[in-house]
Amino acid sequence: MKLWGGRFTKETDKLVYNFNASISFDQKFFRQDIRGSIAHATMLGEQGIITKDEALQIVEGLKGILSDIENGTLEITDAYEDIHTFVEANLIERIGDAGKKLHTGRSRNDQVALDMKLFTRDELMNVDEELKDLLNVILRIMKENVETYMPGFTHLQKAQPVTVAHHFGAYFEMFKRDRSRLSDIYERMNYCPLGSGALAGTTYPLDRELTAKLLGFAGPTLNSMDSVSDRDYLIEFLSALSIIMMHLSRFSEEIIIWNSNEYRFIELDDAYSTGSSIMPQKKNPDIAELVRGKTGRVYGALMSLLTTMKGIPLAYDKDIQEDKELTFDAIDTAKGCISLFKGMIDTMHFNKDVMEASAKNGFTNATDAADYLVRKGIPFRDAHGIIGQLVLYGIENNKALDDFTLDEFKAVCDAFDEDIYEAISLKTCVEKRLTIGAPGKAAMDTVIEEYEKYLNE
Repeated sequence: MKLWGGRFTKETDKLVYNFNASISFDQKFFRQDIRGSIAHATMLGEQGIITKDEALQIVEGLKGILSDIENGTLEITDAYEDIHTFVEANLIERIGDAGKKLHTGRSRNDQVALDMKLFTRDELMNVDEELKDLLNVILRIMKENVETYMPGFTHLQKAQPVTVAHHFGAYFEMFKRDRSRLSDIYERMNYCPLGSGALAGTTYPLDRELTAKLLGFAGPTLNSMDSVSDRDYLIEFLSALSIIMMHLSRFSEEIIIWNSNEYRFIELDDAYSTGSSIMPQKKNPDIAELVRGKTGRVYGALMSLLTTMKGIPLAYDKDIQEDKELTFDAIDTAKGCISLFKGMIDTMHFNKDVMEASAKNGFTNATDAADYLVRKGIPFRDAHGIIGQLVLYGIENNKALDDFTLDEFKAVCDAFDEDIYEAISLKTCVEKRLTIGAPGKAAMDTVIEEYEKYLNE
């Protein structure tokens, strides 16, 4: 069934019809389509464009269709061109001529623009909830590991000692920014396109403010041509999802490295690992690898929509129908990855002794040793060279700075004394870094308190 055809004298070619149809994927927002139609019918009744009785019949009929789809007694089939046709045809079948008045003052152009906005708005909130759950897991790990020492890295080389809490706090900041981006997108997109018609509004006395209010929008959109052809909010959402996936992918890369035999910083739970069909010793970080891999899939959706939209003249063109399938896939992919990643880090075990030993053996306290000499009156540039000599000696003799004898220290510089050991202990190196944002316990406790307030807002 089609919502058009009076101007045509022959049937559409079957291949053309199938190529043009969108029911296979736009059925995903049947709830949003029905919700929008209920608001539109309610407004039509309030404005006297249709009678209050007709509006009531339409609303009750739509609610019945929604209930039947959800309980499985009404199946959405490809006998219809799109979800709008399916809903309207079933409505007319159920309530008769009153159902034919639902589309008064409305086009499929502003209808699909509304449906996509409602769907995107709902999914944006779902992604935000997934991120909030992930942040709660990260915060729990941070609170439990304020004094779990590990090497911090630059260039993937051991640099300075930090803690697991500090390291995970970096990702807390990333995902917190992701939520902020989603909030910005929500605020910017939250205007209702319904009532824009095909592109030039309508001669019916619609109350667009009422429709917007009924659907929870901040107000109506202010240009009907832009309203039916705007997909900026989708591009922004896909961009935000891409950044989320980039953060997850970076985190996954570190989990993969930490899980390797060479690092052994963590042990992944069996539920989030797989084995090999030929190598019985293997325990593979497949979830982290798949999250890393699926990041490209979400990037692809963003690039696809940007490419689709780049040459479209005003107002609506059928190209815009390509906004749906890849967007739906990207949303499902991102939500699934966030959820699985959350479960993976929530159940993994930290090998704390291994992490601490790695920090010691990587000379991560070398900067603190140089600072020690500076406090003894030696210029920093000279102190830097002295510690460089000691590091070279440690590498050649397979010894950490902590394991040097005092004689070995003094052989290079006589300024060293017994207090060097306290000065370069991992605990001291971390604890004395007290500026906000640093890994010291006092600083981390302050940040953790802020994060708790943030998640409880």
